[in-house]
Amino acid sequence: MSHDPSHFDEQAKNFSQFIHLMLSGFTHGMQFGIEIPGVIKWSPASLLYPKWAGLYEELGRYLHINRGVGFLVFPEKVGIWPP
Repeated sequence: MSHDPSHFDEQAKNFSQFIHLMLSGFTHGMQFGIEIPGVIKWSPASLLYPKWAGLYEELGRYLHINRGVGFLVFPEKVGIWPP
């Protein structure tokens, strides 16, 4: 478990012991975006984080990034699905 999803690429993905799943939070999808499953998934968070929300798999290891239930400054989420 890590607050910052970038730890997956920096540490967990190539860790000497096999890590099956890493859970992360942090980006909140920047509280704005558009997501139509199977069609498009975009948020300003994607400009800062290559992995910013949802489930990712690399080398048989999984990372799940929660979009969060909180907020920063603006108390709403626009186009971002709940966690």
